[in-house]
Amino acid sequence: MEPVIIVLIILVVLVFIALIKTIQVIPQASAAIVERFGRYTRTLNAGLNIVVPFIDTIRNRIDLREQVVPFPPQPVITQDNLVVNIDTVIYYQVTDARAATYEVASYIQAIEQLTVTTLRNIIGGMDLERTLTSREEINAALRGVLDEATGKWGIRVNRVELKAIEPPTSIQDSMEKQMRADRDKRAAILTAEGTRQAAILTAEGEKQSQILRAEGEAKAAALRAEGEAQAVRTVFEAIHAGDPDQKLLSYQYLQMLPKIAEGDANKLWIVPSEIGDALKGLSGAMGNFGPLGGGSGNGGTDRGPGNGNSSGTDRREKPLID
Repeated sequence: MEPVIIVLIILVVLVFIALIKTIQVIPQASAAIVERFGRYTRTLNAGLNIVVPFIDTIRNRIDLREQVVPFPPQPVITQDNLVVNIDTVIYYQVTDARAATYEVASYIQAIEQLTVTTLRNIIGGMDLERTLTSREEINAALRGVLDEATGKWGIRVNRVELKAIEPPTSIQDSMEKQMRADRDKRAAILTAEGTRQAAILTAEGEKQSQILRAEGEAKAAALRAEGEAQAVRTVFEAIHAGDPDQKLLSYQYLQMLPKIAEGDANKLWIVPSEIGDALKGLSGAMGNFGPLGGGSGNGGTDRGPGNGNSSGTDRREKPLID
């Protein structure tokens, strides 16, 4: 009985193992390569799959999601014989699990070596300055070559990115000095532009100020002239309204003569030609009152027949000004 029990136990274990090997569960976004007696049979997709135990074997399980693989820095020589270290990152995705298994031994290593070779070919045709400023161009060229070469391996390269481009230390120092000089130059230019703009604005403000000041002075002069004209008109109208005679005008004229000579700057006193007329008018006015201090010279005595007055009447001299 004991040997029979042992055989039954062995059979149960074998059946259990067979069931486990028969049922294969493939996760989502994955694939499995099935070989029968070492030969490719089929590709298992995501879900529950049945295989023949002890005959079919799972050769490889492949992740079909997009993968990101960073590669270590690679030394590359530029066209001007400078060595730069370039870090790259590859974004790829397996599209054909069978080709990725049988067309290339290790597609990760193959992609890395192809990336390094292609990168050296591309950078070798560029100088350092173009290399540092043409990342998009390098990425596009590198992706085109990799995508074409890896297509037969069942792999699609979605993106290629250059993480860093490190020139030699001496070149970095020179570039830093150049960038510092460029920054100082731009700062000096901006300062000069600011000073120039400030000077222009100051000049414009001064110009507007002078214009407004001149306009104000012109308006003030016009108002003063208008006021003086109005005053002259008023005086003129008042004089004509008062109907002055020649004697009053001559007297006023003589009173204004001293004001003409006022001021320390008057070195020369010009007598107007009208002064003769004024004096004549004044003498005519004074002649109506007789000679000043005439006759006996006492100004109040009676005149007899012998003093030239035939009428014999008394005459008293009237003062010119009360």
